[in-house]
Amino acid sequence: MTLVAGVDSSTQSCKVVVVDAETGAIVREGRAPHPDGTSVDPTAWWDALLAAIADAGGLDDVAAIAVAGQQHGMVALDADGRVVRDALLWNDTRSAAAAAALIDEVGAEEYARRAGSVPVASFTATKLRWLRDHEPDSAGRVAAVCLPHDWLTWRLRGFGPAGESTHGPKLAELTTDRSDASGTAYWSPSTGHYDLELLERALGRRVRLPRVLGPLERAGVTGARGIPLGIPIGSGAGDNAAAALGLGASAGDVVISIGTSGTVFAVASEPVLDASGTVAGFASADGAFLPLVATLNAARVLDAVARLLGVDHDGLAELALAASPGADGVVLLPYFEGERTPNLPDATASLSGLTLASTTRENLARAAIEGMLCGLADGLDAIVRHGLEPRRLLLVGGAARSAAVPAIASEVLGLPVDVPDPGEYVARGAARQAAGMLAGALPEWPLTVHASVEHPPQPHVRAAYMSAYQRHTR
Repeated sequence: MTLVAGVDSSTQSCKVVVVDAETGAIVREGRAPHPDGTSVDPTAWWDALLAAIADAGGLDDVAAIAVAGQQHGMVALDADGRVVRDALLWNDTRSAAAAAALIDEVGAEEYARRAGSVPVASFTATKLRWLRDHEPDSAGRVAAVCLPHDWLTWRLRGFGPAGESTHGPKLAELTTDRSDASGTAYWSPSTGHYDLELLERALGRRVRLPRVLGPLERAGVTGARGIPLGIPIGSGAGDNAAAALGLGASAGDVVISIGTSGTVFAVASEPVLDASGTVAGFASADGAFLPLVATLNAARVLDAVARLLGVDHDGLAELALAASPGADGVVLLPYFEGERTPNLPDATASLSGLTLASTTRENLARAAIEGMLCGLADGLDAIVRHGLEPRRLLLVGGAARSAAVPAIASEVLGLPVDVPDPGEYVARGAARQAAGMLAGALPEWPLTVHASVEHPPQPHVRAAYMSAYQRHTR
């Protein structure tokens, strides 16, 4: 049996899965937590990766490995390979004004044409502009910029600051892949090249960027201390692109992932350019394209309302299913942390439609789930407007395990919903890439569907949500 390993370095934790390269069956797995916050020292990711590898039983019998990671995070390095400042993560919205300034300077349509997307506060370019404007001394020390999965791959290969690595700070050895590069707002999915003028506009000057590898190209081999030497390392991927690989998503598949963030993405054969900024025209990890809509407020909306109601997630689901679709007019706009889509970084959540009769625990629970899903339904509509026809809708992430979320999703989205077995699909996708690198082609791994749900559409739910949104924005 040939074993391969996949890594998911996410916002909250690092997961490692070791799988059978032929079947995709998980042999063993491990994990380690990441620190909270939207600004994190990348050293914590490296420590968590080593801990997760150990928890998974090590890599002694592993033939290849690949790393997937949270998109957009700004890892800025100086000439000695040291991190200039804590990495600003995708969910750090302090660069919202920088995003607006860049759009004013370049134009939304021009950004979509040149970079595939219109930047919002999540994107790396906006964080570089924020660094330039707010921490000019730090910005002046930057010699290279990379992303979380790029940095971890580089460290796995044995590179890093002198005294902390076997091969030293060779910035020319930084690599990335097209899926993660497409989330920077200075790399074009259409041309496959960096737009260095956009980089310079963000940071004020040009610095070294990672070499962009092909889908099954090798980044190098392991060379870090404490890791078996010489294991081939794949190009890696952004988290959503890796999830698409792990699910085996193909043209016509739409994936809705409800975790720390909420995402709706589809596999497309041609790049999608959306000057409105709603749809990010990302690249996929397999050579195609991955138009994506992301929301900041997803599973944590349910966490907050469950705490408010004094129940766990099973209790929240039970309450929500006891309420009628539409929650008797109660609507939650779930912008607890601002929002990325729609682009309202300074917004707060609001609850409307309350009467003495409708203010019940059941309706509040239902409104929380419906509000979270209505934002994702708007994202699906935006993708469909670009000519993509959904063939299958896959619901994944922690919230997909709820008894209520898949049922209400079918009502809100107006489509049948397939819920795959719970699994670490980002890490599985990275492992599938590693297996494909060895074999020269991606293996076909089966996907087991845990449940298929089809409920009658409830259009009045989204109509009420849209009315509440219009009142909110006025």
